[in-house]
Amino acid sequence: MKKILLVFTVALSCYQICNAQDFTFSQFYEQPIIRNPALAGVFTGDLRVSAAYRDQWSSITVPFRTSAVSIEYKIPVNEKNDYLTIASLMSVDAAGDINLKRTQFKPAINFHKSLSGNRDTYLSGAFMFGIVSSHFDASKLILGDQYRNGAYDPSNTSAQPITNTGYSYWDMSAGLCFSTSINDHTNFYIATGMTHVTNPVIKSTTGSVPDAVPSKISINSGIHAQTGENGHVMAFADYFVQGGNHQLLAGCMYGFNIAEYSNSEPDIFYLGSFVRWGDAIIPAVKIGLAHFDLGVSYDINISKLNVASNWRGGLEVTLSYTDFLKIRNSSIDKVRCTRF
Repeated sequence: MKKILLVFTVALSCYQICNAQDFTFSQFYEQPIIRNPALAGVFTGDLRVSAAYRDQWSSITVPFRTSAVSIEYKIPVNEKNDYLTIASLMSVDAAGDINLKRTQFKPAINFHKSLSGNRDTYLSGAFMFGIVSSHFDASKLILGDQYRNGAYDPSNTSAQPITNTGYSYWDMSAGLCFSTSINDHTNFYIATGMTHVTNPVIKSTTGSVPDAVPSKISINSGIHAQTGENGHVMAFADYFVQGGNHQLLAGCMYGFNIAEYSNSEPDIFYLGSFVRWGDAIIPAVKIGLAHFDLGVSYDINISKLNVASNWRGGLEVTLSYTDFLKIRNSSIDKVRCTRF
C-alpha cells in the first residue's frame, strides 16, 4: 500500500506542478485569450481563428506537447461604436510517461466600451468560464509489486486498485484592457487580468487538495507601429505571478512589406526575438499573406536544464486567419490596436 500511495503522491505532485504555473506559448501574442480574456477582439476585423502547436523537451525526455485553438467573433452592439466579442478557447496539454493530459474548453465574452468619438480608444471588460479536465494512463504506471528479484516485470499484474485516473473542475478568468490609437500608424494596449478567480479545488483519490490551482495575476501589453512606408514594428510583453512563481515574456519583431495591394493590407514578413526570462531565448519569424498569418519559433534553453538539453528547447508553430465577414456591411476598423 505504501508503494501505491507513493505513486499517487508523485502523480498528484505532477498535477500540482502543472497547475501551479499554467502553460504558456512562446508566441504568446498569437493566443490572446490564453494571455487575458480582455484581449479577445482586439484586432482589425470581424473574425479571428488562431491555432498553435508546441513540442518541447523531445530531445531529452518524453515531449511536452501543447495545442490550442481559439475563435473570436466581434459584433457591434449600438450606435456608439461599442462592440461585443464572443470567443472560445480549446486546448490540450500532454506530457510524461503516463501521458498526463489536461484539456480545457472555455467560452469568453468581452465588451468593448468606446471612450472617444475621434480615436479608436476602448476600455474592454471580459469574463471567461469553462471546464478543465486532467487524467493519466493508468496502464503505463510502474508499481512496486510489479518488480521481481529487483527487476520490473510488465507481465506481473499489480494487485493495487486504481479507481481514479483524473479529475475535472470549473474555472473562471476575468480581465480589463485599455487600447488606443496614437495616430493612424501606431496602436497599443495594456491589460490586466486574473485567472483561476475561484481557486478551483482538485479532487483526487486521496481527497481534496485546497488551493491546488492558485490564482494568477497577469499584466499584458502590446504595440504596433508603422515605420516609414514599408516597415512595421511589433512589441509584446507579459508578466505573470502565480503561486509564488513569476514569469516575464517580452520581445519585438520587425516587419517589411513583401507585396502591396491597392485595396487590401500588404503581405508582411516579420523577424524578431523574444525572451522568457531565466528560461529561454526565442527567435521567431512570421509571414502575413492575405488573411493568413504563419509563425514559427524555437526555444533556445538558457536555464540550468541546458546541461541536459544542450540548449535545445521547443519548436512552436502558429497559424491564424482574420477577416471581415460578408454576412453584413461590415466596416469594423475599431478595436484594432495591435495587428497580428
